[in-house]
Amino acid sequence: MKIVLAVAIAGALAACAPSPAPVADGRTSVPAGSGDAGASRVAESDTSRIARLEREARALAHAEGCTAGQCRTAPVGSRPCGGPRTYIVYCAAKTDSAALFAKLAELARVEDEYNRRNQLASTCQFRMPPGVALSGGRCIATQSNDTGPQ
Repeated sequence: MKIVLAVAIAGALAACAPSPAPVADGRTSVPAGSGDAGASRVAESDTSRIARLEREARALAHAEGCTAGQCRTAPVGSRPCGGPRTYIVYCAAKTDSAALFAKLAELARVEDEYNRRNQLASTCQFRMPPGVALSGGRCIATQSNDTGPQ
């Protein structure tokens, strides 16, 4: 019982780690709690799948070669208390938006299942998408509207 409680507490504390900045540079984040020493093989497999889905989604999002008015944001992942974990910036003219959003929906579904199954917790603050701008033909986040740790 004490070990289960310790793992649950460690997972909850790890869920409070800050999320990555909402940039479209190919960085991959792993959901909170994925590095817990007590994680099972199933949980390790789940976190690997989540990381792979996020890499695949970021590979679909192209931020370069854009013109004014074509920059967009899309929600990435699922926080334990709901809402996206972060956002990705992309150029609507250079990105297959249907493929991107299908991959992001799969990622959110898988991460939400992971969060529920592992009873993870987070703050319940809603994260707004960042502002976007065009810089040298590339879409960039102008600010992070993340409100703090998960």
